[in-house]
Amino acid sequence: MSLVRGAMAHACSVLRRVRIAGLLALGVMVATVPVAAAGGLKSIADAELAAGFARTVFGLEHGGGNWRGKVVKKFAGPVRFSVEDHSSIGRHAAVTGFIRTLPKLVAGVDARLAAPGEAANFRVVIVDRKNYVKQVRADVWGGHGRAVPGQCLAAMDFDRSSITRTTVFIVSDDGEALFRRCMVEEILQGLGPLNDHSSLVHSMFNDRSPFTRITAFDRAIVSMLYDPRVRHGMTMADVQPIMGDLIAAARKRVR
Repeated sequence: MSLVRGAMAHACSVLRRVRIAGLLALGVMVATVPVAAAGGLKSIADAELAAGFARTVFGLEHGGGNWRGKVVKKFAGPVRFSVEDHSSIGRHAAVTGFIRTLPKLVAGVDARLAAPGEAANFRVVIVDRKNYVKQVRADVWGGHGRAVPGQCLAAMDFDRSSITRTTVFIVSDDGEALFRRCMVEEILQGLGPLNDHSSLVHSMFNDRSPFTRITAFDRAIVSMLYDPRVRHGMTMADVQPIMGDLIAAARKRVR
């Protein structure tokens, strides 16, 4: 689950799901047989990757037809993580370990833990379930008693040039599978592909899928997003002419 806040209405936070305009122009049919998370892209058609990119990058899981769901959202520069572990279990090592793998998993992302004294623009907050709502309300809603959606959450701020800040909230103590899934999915979605879609059978960006580890499909989608030819603020019409090149490059990078 994610929240996104844009510069044109910074005070107005919206939840993420928008079906993208023009998706039918892709002319794709998505397969219904999932592949193993450890598998490569050989069994995944170009049309599936194109549809996956469109349905995750150009969409918000909640929020109707808001313009925020119709443009690319990505960090234009380095991504620097901070991790705050307020959990009773102790999940810091697991989260920092996953963050350290990102440069190998996703092409084009300059991502690492912030050095001491270095400003972070991607904050990961780990909490126990009993403190989840309170923490989100304090950090996202400024203490207001608004409803808090989901089992975990990514909140994003962006302006006309870049995502400026992401904060992810991960619940530590609702079981290992949920923790792993929330950790991977919310951190990836905090990089920009905010939407879930039930047709994405190869992906964690699908609340019905069984995956708890990053899949080759998801690596390809985020690598396509961070291809230098894709710029923050682009529309689907801007991306369509280069979609084939993005897919070809992702196939070379994701093995």
